[in-house]
Formats: sequence, structure tokens, C-alpha cells
Amino acid sequence: MAFWLFKSEPSTFGWDDLTAKGAAGEEWDGVRNYQARNFMREMQIGDLGFSYMPEA
Repeated sequence: MAFWLFKSEPSTFGWDDLTAKGAAGEEWDGVRNYQARNFMREMQIGDLGFSYMPEA
């Protein structure tokens, strides 16, 4: 099991957007950083993630 840290700007996808999606969630697309994109591809079911979304 791996642990992952995610950061998103509130203007792009904030806490309100995340909670509105509920348990179903949503695919995280639009990642521009190639290294971050590759790390996300390494994720597996059962890995744990922490979302950091600073206030606007």
C-alpha cells in the first residue's frame, strides 16, 4: 500500500467540488506536470491519499 499527497487550487477543483462528488468521486484530469501524471498512473486500488486544498 502506498500513500499519496494531492494538491489542487480552489479555483480549479476545490473542497466544495470534491464533497459535491461524494463517494463516487471524479477522475482527476488536466495534470500538466508529467512526473505527477506518471505517479498518478502508478496508483493502485487500496492506496491512500491525502488532498490538500488551500483556501482561496
